[in-house]
Amino acid sequence: MESLNAIGEAPLRLGAFIGIFVLMALLELAIPRRVSLHGKGPRWLTNLMIAGINSLVLRLMAMLAVPIAAVAAAAWAQTQGWGLLNWLDWPDWLDIVIAMVVLDMAIYGQHVVSHKIPLLWRLHKVHHTDVDFDVTTAIRFHPVEIALSMLWKITIVPALGAPPLAVVLFEVTLNGCAMFNHANITLVSWLDRIVRLFIVTPDMHRVHHSIYRSEYDTNYGFNLSLWDRLFGTYRDQPRDGHRDMTIGQKNHLNENPTRLVWSLRLPFVPARPDTGGGKTDQKKLSGK
Repeated sequence: MESLNAIGEAPLRLGAFIGIFVLMALLELAIPRRVSLHGKGPRWLTNLMIAGINSLVLRLMAMLAVPIAAVAAAAWAQTQGWGLLNWLDWPDWLDIVIAMVVLDMAIYGQHVVSHKIPLLWRLHKVHHTDVDFDVTTAIRFHPVEIALSMLWKITIVPALGAPPLAVVLFEVTLNGCAMFNHANITLVSWLDRIVRLFIVTPDMHRVHHSIYRSEYDTNYGFNLSLWDRLFGTYRDQPRDGHRDMTIGQKNHLNENPTRLVWSLRLPFVPARPDTGGGKTDQKKLSGK
């Protein structure tokens, strides 16, 4: 772990997060894809506060038990000689590439499961109730879901024997790609078609935030677009078009998702029957 600390893991991750967040926010002002239904004030504050709570939760987990952190789990497995890649005498660069690809597939699988198991969907729905789609949506995850995600990663990392450096690079890449593909930015169509052959673009992932289940149960990838194509969960475009599609969940097309307490309580309150939704509710929400 000392060699990893020598490269400055914490400054690297924080610097990458801030840099990419600011870049995406500026691009949203310069080349927006959609007109936002809300101002950035309460909604951004809520999403940023949720992200802050999540950071505290992960720090608390790391304090209470070691190695309750993906990088710490990787360092521990490396020291103990545990995990597939630690048993194979392969070049370091190949170990890093394999680990990053496998971890990305694991996150894809976790995302699919979070839509299919009702208890996990109640947690993940907090992410989907955001009524706008921009860079802050990428950090809007319920703290319990974030904790479970970390537990999933510290299960995969030692079993795989992922190098600590690979885990750091994966976390930075995953966070950066999530902010990119949630950003409310315009990519010209030819560039979008090329980029989405390799990584998930904003237009590709925006489909996943549609109110229609046939659309939000597609395009699960956060980083590589390969998995959706390989496992048959890829959808090219939303049926209502990117500018007219409704973002969010049908029963929550109102101001509630912009409130912190409401968002944190959502998984624990009884779910209401689906009352419909779509363009009509979107117009009401925007005051049109």
